[in-house]
Amino acid sequence: MKRYELLVFDWDGTLMDSAGEIVSAMQNAIQDLGLPERSPDRMRELIGLGLDDVLARLFPDLDTQRVRARVHAYRARYGMKRSAAKLFPPVLEALETLKAQGFEMAVATGKSRRGLDSAMRSTGTEDYFRWTRCADECTPKPAPDMIENILLRSATLPEHALMIGDTEYDVAMARAAGVDAIGVGCGVHDAARLLRAGALEVLDSVETLPDWLASERRSA
Repeated sequence: MKRYELLVFDWDGTLMDSAGEIVSAMQNAIQDLGLPERSPDRMRELIGLGLDDVLARLFPDLDTQRVRARVHAYRARYGMKRSAAKLFPPVLEALETLKAQGFEMAVATGKSRRGLDSAMRSTGTEDYFRWTRCADECTPKPAPDMIENILLRSATLPEHALMIGDTEYDVAMARAAGVDAIGVGCGVHDAARLLRAGALEVLDSVETLPDWLASERRSA
């Protein structure tokens, strides 16, 4: 018996090398909207949160709802720039291995539905993930809603699911849903931060996930 049956992946920073592109897009939007400048490091560490949380943390002295309305108007006016970000090199091989081993897979991401669908089409990964939930479909991370929705739709008990992500928000979401989490060190938050948040372990990347799962099965 596998200890885990369902693997829930974060997207940006976990499967896709997109943190730099996201920070650049945030910087451009802030400049175009005339908002106070923020450092790239400050913006980078908020990747994965929902828009309201990002705005509240970046601009605590401003009216979040008014800033949010300006951001939405900006998006509507200029559209969504086509992403040039790529999957981390070993991701497809790892996903293929996990699929062959019989794992069910899902995505819980801070991306919008439109953004995730576009990213999955461009990378040819639609067939790997049976369930996906996005930040504009329910309460975003670190709330447990996305994982709880996936658990319900997949009829999976929390103890049989595993979250894989690169931020403490992924780990916090999983823990709030009663789900184990492991981190990957290729993204936004460092290993120490992920372990403090409650990750069981931090892998270098998704590439080593099949081996880690195999060792978990042997020790179960």
